[in-house]
Amino acid sequence: MLVKDCMSRPVIMVSPIEDVAGAAMKMGHNDVGALPVTDGKKLVGMITDRDIAIRVVGNRNDPTTTVSDAMSKELLYCHEDDEVDSVLRNLADKQIRRLPVVDADKNLVGIISLSDLNDERTITVTEALHGITKPSKLHSQEM
Repeated sequence: MLVKDCMSRPVIMVSPIEDVAGAAMKMGHNDVGALPVTDGKKLVGMITDRDIAIRVVGNRNDPTTTVSDAMSKELLYCHEDDEVDSVLRNLADKQIRRLPVVDADKNLVGIISLSDLNDERTITVTEALHGITKPSKLHSQEM
């Protein structure tokens, strides 16, 4: 199965110049824990509820802090024509629960998460989750 067959769309996005309070409200309104950050259709980062909690609230920064100052700038993504099994392995290896999905021109076209992949696979969602939850320093929130 290909990513485009099970990814979520449309994607709720946020601009790097928006403030984190607005991003948090979008997350709450749409019941999501992460938003791709785009400059137009191009992916420039991701912001998660954890980014906001650690980088903004935990550092006692103002909620008007821009998304670009709080987002994860490391661009991890997959392509819409990738095989789901390889994406599951990547989620486990990188210890993440979701990935933005881009087309051949690197335009954001969707997002894929563990919940989108919840059926039988060569590598199961359970195996991916096991890899994701191993203790590590892969996602240090230090700025």
